[in-house]
Amino acid sequence: MQKYELDEDREDLIKAQNQVIGILFEVVKRLQANNNLDEEYFELVRTDAISEKDMQRLDDILKTRKENTEIVSRLLEQLQ
Repeated sequence: MQKYELDEDREDLIKAQNQVIGILFEVVKRLQANNNLDEEYFELVRTDAISEKDMQRLDDILKTRKENTEIVSRLLEQLQ
């Protein structure tokens, strides 16, 4: 009986660790995506003349960054 409980506790711990690893992986992925978007954003705004297409891309970048930030925030709340 005692061994069964230890095995069950160990399985629960492994599941929890896997969830934490998955959450952290997703957080890192989203933050890296935002870093890449930052680079693209600054390349676009550095140009002398910004086209309508560039303006649309800048809007898309800002929207995506905001979504990633909100997702990261929710994921970090899950870790607490």
